[in-house]
Amino acid sequence: INEGVVIAFEEKPCTLQTRNITQKIFQVYYHIGVAAAGYIPDARVQVDGARFFSQGNRMTYDESVEVATVAKHLADQAHQFTQYGGVRPNGVSMIIAGIDQKGESIYVTDPSGTYVQFAAVAIGAGSDDVNAFLEKHYKDDFSLDDAAALSIAAINLTAESIVGVNHLKMAKVTSEAKIFEKVSEYDVQNYTQNASKYAPL
Repeated sequence: INEGVVIAFEEKPCTLQTRNITQKIFQVYYHIGVAAAGYIPDARVQVDGARFFSQGNRMTYDESVEVATVAKHLADQAHQFTQYGGVRPNGVSMIIAGIDQKGESIYVTDPSGTYVQFAAVAIGAGSDDVNAFLEKHYKDDFSLDDAAALSIAAINLTAESIVGVNHLKMAKVTSEAKIFEKVSEYDVQNYTQNASKYAPL
């Protein structure tokens, strides 16, 4: 889509956990976000490295880092941990999404060091079914609202429990603002109302 990118995921907080704190989504630079599935502490370490790398790129080249460059950096760092004894591979896959000089981009990295670009993709538990669902319903001419609604329908396809929007977290980068921002619970609720056209909720 040419209006931006959407990152959405399921997160089930404990009853007493503060609801506005997310564990699976991170801002790397002002125009790039990351969602993680797997061992989240590994994701935090990789994201910290990506933030340092992105700031260094700005200092060196006086321009914002490209999404593909960050994805490659994260993949290279993951691959290093597959080559040496005494260390273990990172136990996390990540979606890197944002908008740069070349437009909207979404990449997926895995513990092997592979990184691949997608128009729409899911990672984590049940991702095979969700990716099949996305292949069936995704269209290149989607608006940002359509993409948000589809992502909610996709998450609810495999969600353990569907009660309101408490299990849904979302962030976006719009082509106009080019700034990573979390989507409010109110807006997620509005997107949910449109998600039923893709699958019964």
